[in-house]
Amino acid sequence: MTRVDKLLAAMTVEEKIGQLNMVATGYAVTGPVLASGVIEGIRTGRIGSLLNIWGAREVHAVQKIAVEKTRLGIPLLIGFDVLHGHKTIFPIPLAEAASFYPPLWERSAREAAIEAAADGIAMTFAPMLDIARDPRWGRIAEGPGEDPWVGAEFAKAKVRGFQGTGLPEGLAGASAVAATAKHLCAYGAARAGLDYASADVSERELQEVYLPPFGAAVAAGCAAIMPAFNDVAGIPMTVHVPLLRDWLRRDIGFDGVIVSDYNAIAELLRHGVASDLAESAAAALLAGVDIDMMSDAYSRGLPEAIARGLVSTGLVDAAVRRVLTLKERLGLFDDPYRRGSAGTAAPAAAKARIELARELARRAIVVLANDYVLPLSPTLLRIALIGPLADARAEMLGPWAIAGSAAGPVTIREGLAAALPEAEIVFAPGVAIDGADMSGIAAAREICQDAEIVLLCLGEAANMSGEAASRANPGLPGVQSALAEAIFDLGKPVVALISSGRPLMIAAIVEKARAVVATWFLGVEAGNAIADVLAGKFNPTGRLPVTWPRDLGQVPIFFGTRPSGRPADPHDHYTSKYLDMPVEPLFFFGHGLSYSHFTLTNLRASKVEFKRGDELTIEVDVLNEGPASGQATVFLFARDVVASVARPVLELKGVGKIALAPGEGGTVCFRLAAAALAFPGRDLKPVLEPGEFLLLAGQSADPRGMLSIKLEF
Repeated sequence: MTRVDKLLAAMTVEEKIGQLNMVATGYAVTGPVLASGVIEGIRTGRIGSLLNIWGAREVHAVQKIAVEKTRLGIPLLIGFDVLHGHKTIFPIPLAEAASFYPPLWERSAREAAIEAAADGIAMTFAPMLDIARDPRWGRIAEGPGEDPWVGAEFAKAKVRGFQGTGLPEGLAGASAVAATAKHLCAYGAARAGLDYASADVSERELQEVYLPPFGAAVAAGCAAIMPAFNDVAGIPMTVHVPLLRDWLRRDIGFDGVIVSDYNAIAELLRHGVASDLAESAAAALLAGVDIDMMSDAYSRGLPEAIARGLVSTGLVDAAVRRVLTLKERLGLFDDPYRRGSAGTAAPAAAKARIELARELARRAIVVLANDYVLPLSPTLLRIALIGPLADARAEMLGPWAIAGSAAGPVTIREGLAAALPEAEIVFAPGVAIDGADMSGIAAAREICQDAEIVLLCLGEAANMSGEAASRANPGLPGVQSALAEAIFDLGKPVVALISSGRPLMIAAIVEKARAVVATWFLGVEAGNAIADVLAGKFNPTGRLPVTWPRDLGQVPIFFGTRPSGRPADPHDHYTSKYLDMPVEPLFFFGHGLSYSHFTLTNLRASKVEFKRGDELTIEVDVLNEGPASGQATVFLFARDVVASVARPVLELKGVGKIALAPGEGGTVCFRLAAAALAFPGRDLKPVLEPGEFLLLAGQSADPRGMLSIKLEF
């Protein structure tokens, strides 16, 4: 008889339900309800998990109550949101995705896990894997962007990093935390980009776009899954039997813990699919949700649901078994104080973490436009630094930096001062991030008069992205556009630096600035990383993980669209186009400039005819024709030309990188399994159909810069 079996046999129904109950301690508020009576709840066995508590001393104190002051001594599961670093804040996930470099994605998760575990945390509510194609939705900042292939690679890297995959003790190690892949699923498809709103997507879109990252997370060994707040076609994800119990548990074999989002089970009443907490609790448990986060629905509703015959005690036992098994896998029974017992990190480790933050931030920066003004000339003597984001320390953290210090980040102003000590840098904010006060614009214009170049730092506040931060008009907030116009009118060369958690509608800025740089929210080393790129100490490598619209009217916009029977033709009125703007985005997925200039030639495959089970080798030659050493990023796309179901015009199948000196050439090699060209057929089962395939290689999804070859299956 295992330890879990013995505990289950000894537990009362109330103690079992307690293991399914997760409450917040009040250290941070992430929802509409605050917990009370936490200590008493732990003592009486009515609470099995906590969230929003961190710090080894604090965690060990409550853990001591659970282990030493309760009848069965079952340790607590301590969870926390560690989205992009714990105390050392890295770039937001969307920015990190711009590096297109899974080894760094894994490494940042590993370092975040080390810091979180040192604070006593055993579970993180990350990675966030929602595919997002609508920049109105604030949570686009938290995920890997628009593409399911990128999402799947991101999922695997983050799960490995958080859970210490490959370490001797694995998940039981003192530096490992259980990863919770969220939010299953289609949360990023929320109507009108409105957070928590309904999503209505086809079964095909679920299978092709929204589910693959979660399948990859499960395949990587993800310990937990969190359903989304939203409903999908009328069924809230918290009670979605076809996706949670059938697809997740039965079809892909997930046997870990499903934890609800904050208060989600109680909110089933507002969805209108349950009339009381007993029905809400029963429906969630029947769908496979094991842990009720902060709604008190299981504590208050399950006893009545059992009494009314809505659920069986066997379902409760199954859920409790999964929770106890996770606690055992985490090593909590063997040593409940393991996480947080190592003491303060060594100075060398802390220094290495900061260096990693800087490297991640540099690789996340995307140069969107550059009319020969970047890198900044070393002979510049006077630089005007203008805008509300230039010296905005706390904003550099971005959303979801709960344990991070607002005093920690390096500002853009500080980074530039350190990188360009010979130049005089004069600063004025001009306007606030939001608000209508334009009284500071005149002073900002004045200090630009004698400047050789203007660095214009615009964008959002950190709290304008993330959860509950939908923006109907995601342009520059407040009167920043007026500031920009006033500066452009001076006729000085302007470099626009855009800090944001999403693509912003900045077509007017792109039209007038000599250079435009997407700096996102880069974390503690933001200023240093931005200065490294602007000064030419780092040749930019970042590429857009999302399509950047010209205007809100193009949203949702993404590269993987299906072909129309009437593709856009400016010479034919009755085609798929706008009357008032081009159909093409402002910047394509994958776009990003370097201080080098790369050309692609000679795309080739190891076979022009292939069969089921084959693995193809795809190669393309790359030449650096620019003046600086740099790293090229090459995207491999595929197109099934004729199929039983219309296929997207482009499907991403791989990303390759190569570092080249000026004048140097090299070859990027991809391995492509024939199975990767399969798709869900008319019955939604995977099928690889005979016929012609196009393979395309480019430095973005812009069709004008692609090479292509034909293959036959």
